[in-house]
Amino acid sequence: MSTVKPNDTVKVHYTGKLNNGNVFDSSLEREPLEVQLGKGSLIPGFENGLVDMAVNEKKTITIAKEEAYGEVREDLFHKVPKAELPQDIKPEVGMGLVGSNAEGGQQQFRIADIKEDHIVIDANHPLAGEDLTFELELLAIS
Repeated sequence: MSTVKPNDTVKVHYTGKLNNGNVFDSSLEREPLEVQLGKGSLIPGFENGLVDMAVNEKKTITIAKEEAYGEVREDLFHKVPKAELPQDIKPEVGMGLVGSNAEGGQQQFRIADIKEDHIVIDANHPLAGEDLTFELELLAIS
């Protein structure tokens, strides 16, 4: 029986849950995820969980935050003067924003706090600091 090896391309259905049981993502209502392993496009714990799975196998894996999106990093919180915000934005805690990063690319931020003269943005991944559980079903290996 063939099993997943590093660098294989796989098709997998998954459901991702937080420790409290809330689902944060699932492929069940859409196309399965098709991805080549070893390219850095998956979090390490997810990729490691697929290795040695056989087609039609189902399993549940728990990924520690260190193998997912890491710890929440305090250095990724930044103060931004309200005067620098576009005029049409009414900031709210939890609101997502897209801005430029130091390399000139786009980065997603979340408003973490609002003060009188500035906002605090959080550039951490929304799932940083979380252990994640995935229910996996391997559909194909190529």
